[in-house]
Amino acid sequence: MRAIVFLTVFLTSLLLLSCDSKPTIQKYFVANSENKDFVALDISPTILNVDKTKLTAEQKKALESFDKMNVLVFKLDENNQPQYEVESQKITQILKDETYQQLMKVGSGKDGATISFVGDEDNINEFVVFGKSKDNGFAVVRILGNDMNPNNIMTMLSVLKESKIDTAQLAPLKDLIK
Repeated sequence: MRAIVFLTVFLTSLLLLSCDSKPTIQKYFVANSENKDFVALDISPTILNVDKTKLTAEQKKALESFDKMNVLVFKLDENNQPQYEVESQKITQILKDETYQQLMKVGSGKDGATISFVGDEDNINEFVVFGKSKDNGFAVVRILGNDMNPNNIMTMLSVLKESKIDTAQLAPLKDLIK
């Protein structure tokens, strides 16, 4: 009986210690997706509404590497300025973790954007775009996929030019754009 109790305590302790409790963009999305100051969207590749028969083999491969996109938008107003500062700082701190490798940074100070990725250059699992504006708020976009690489992203841009974007998936953002 003691052996069973000891084994149960040992395995439970091991399980709890092995859980990674550091913040991630995924955890941030989950924690804030129901928050009234945020708008959360999950966007599938079908938003592109592209005729796959007209794509090159390289374009098809790039499209297949893209699984989905998660968007989280914080709309700044006169009542939530302090929360904007706190939430923006949380994301900045998460993206400073070694898990996220920064590809690009534009702008400075209160306005700007960064593009980071998770994985290695030949096998990117996630791109994270974080853009903020002191007048409008911020948005975090997670682009998830399998075996993505910078070439796939550039190829996806050519696919975007040929797409007929399904705006129905973007309906929750309409109020924010006004």
